[in-house]
Amino acid sequence: MFYSFFSLMHLSVFPLLHRTLKLHAFLLLFSFPLLLFAAKDKNAAPHIDQVRLTGYVGERIDGCIQQRVMTQDVDEIVSPFRHQDEVHNLWGTEFWGKWVQGAMSAYRYNHDPALYEKIRQSVELMLATQLPDGYIGNYDKDHQLQGWDVWGRKYTLLGLIKWYDLSSDKRVLKAARRLLDYTISQFGPDKKHVWEAGLYRGMPPMSILEPVMLLYHRTREKAYLDFAQYIVNDGEQTGGPKLLAKADVPVALRFPIENPKQWWTHANGQKAYEMMSCYVGLLELMKVTGNADYLQIAERVYHHILNEEINICGSGSAYECWYGGRQKQTRPSSHSMETCVTFTWMQFNERLWQLTSRSLYIDQIERTMYNALMASMRGDNGQIAKYIPLEGYRHEGENQCNLHINCCNANGPRAFAMIPRVTYAVHDPETIDVNLYIPSQADITIGKTKVHLQQITDYPASDDIELRVTPSSPTAFALRLRIPAWSSSTQVTINGQSVSEVHPGNYLTLQRTWASGDVVKIRFDMTAHLSELNHYQAVQRGPIILARDSRFQDGFVDEPCIIPHQGNAVTLTSVEAPQGIWMAFETRMPTGTYANGEAEYSTVRFCDFASAGNTWNRSERYRVWLPKTLDAQNEFNNHD
Repeated sequence: MFYSFFSLMHLSVFPLLHRTLKLHAFLLLFSFPLLLFAAKDKNAAPHIDQVRLTGYVGERIDGCIQQRVMTQDVDEIVSPFRHQDEVHNLWGTEFWGKWVQGAMSAYRYNHDPALYEKIRQSVELMLATQLPDGYIGNYDKDHQLQGWDVWGRKYTLLGLIKWYDLSSDKRVLKAARRLLDYTISQFGPDKKHVWEAGLYRGMPPMSILEPVMLLYHRTREKAYLDFAQYIVNDGEQTGGPKLLAKADVPVALRFPIENPKQWWTHANGQKAYEMMSCYVGLLELMKVTGNADYLQIAERVYHHILNEEINICGSGSAYECWYGGRQKQTRPSSHSMETCVTFTWMQFNERLWQLTSRSLYIDQIERTMYNALMASMRGDNGQIAKYIPLEGYRHEGENQCNLHINCCNANGPRAFAMIPRVTYAVHDPETIDVNLYIPSQADITIGKTKVHLQQITDYPASDDIELRVTPSSPTAFALRLRIPAWSSSTQVTINGQSVSEVHPGNYLTLQRTWASGDVVKIRFDMTAHLSELNHYQAVQRGPIILARDSRFQDGFVDEPCIIPHQGNAVTLTSVEAPQGIWMAFETRMPTGTYANGEAEYSTVRFCDFASAGNTWNRSERYRVWLPKTLDAQNEFNNHD
């Protein structure tokens, strides 16, 4: 028997509110399957049949699949599993699980038979490595449950479970169960704690909570639910990461480190994407138990991360850990914005959106997607960067674990493949959500009606979207349109008739009987806005963060300047973008320290952050946060 389930003290909320949240959680639990793209009974449940994205985003997704996913040598990433000889703290067994999840999401999007076959062959190679006791990994017997062993098992389980979902191959489900059963047998009273089985206060091994719950969903094996509850309890013990008890502590301050030598050790409890992975698992447990406390805890941690760590481009971390980066983002930081953090932040937002349907989470996915994620992939789609600083140049990451791959090249495609499934969603039996605005088409089944949606737009280069709604027959249902928080004034029409009560940072619900030929038009407020922090300036236009790039040859990207603005609105002029750049804008402003009057203003150009430095040429530089020239005439009272 495992330790009894940790009895978390009720949060300091009114009892009625608490009971309401509990009920809400259970209702969400029962409605959750409606969010899935496929349903076993397609005549009963609404579902999305097909989504196809085009334009810039669609091309980047296609490029990622063809140049990064399809080119992967799967035999190489399976090779570590063939020899149980790992005695160091290496993580080579994470790569297959990361790659194969991205590959399967890509297949669900493009239905490429060649990709399916590549995935199938990789699974067969993996199954052949399972030992008689159920172990799949590369650590020798004496070094199991050390380093990244359990972390690797997590990714193996995720890959196997999701292949079972796609293929219905019961052999794979059996292999996953054998691996988990073996893992469970190694933990518990008088054995090793889960938090002892890895670095960073045990967060990497504790993140196995997610596949444990996914396997419970598919088997209803009580031992798996017991083990999940044991993991949560075990993490609250002395020495563990205390993911529940420290939910209200800033994530960079949970376990202060005084000695830099402790950074890559068990003492460091700030490892960024491993921490978020644990909370993703906690949300999976919440779906089964209905424990609203878990949702509240995850949301409180989420807001700490959002308010203290996530930078203007939608990612965070330095040296892969939280460090109070939101306030420090104007300073160049080493090894910043790890792509694994970028993906897991998107994943955390997606899971919270599934449970709450709050537009905030899609707003954050959009910001991260257009900036940090798109910036991570080289212009030719062939490589994904490990780190993406807000200034400097970009380059590929190192090879890891004696393989021709690293964690971010393996993980990045999962983020690109997430975009199509987030763009549209079935919110309930009679509601379709339009979450992301991308040139696209979607086929959706509502009851007995087939609904075809088409977005005609070049957003976010422009401010307008035309959404054509074509049901197979006139049908009553609701379209929920996400109105981004950054658009202060959004105009919406249906067949030319204006719609009122359009509020930023919310969904707009359009309930009507839809007929073929109905057209919804949306116009966002794309006014560029100035952000100022620590005497630096940055410009955002819609969801896009802008940067100076040396390829424009319009001055030094590091030179101080004063960006003209009215309120916080910046006037930009769209200009033709050079080859290799998606969007370009210009404005006139005083630059350097000698500018005096309009005659000495310079014309400065900006591009979207995703395009900045996308050649990975170290002789070309870019910069988001621009130093603000001190104007003593206007700031003489400021004695900072």
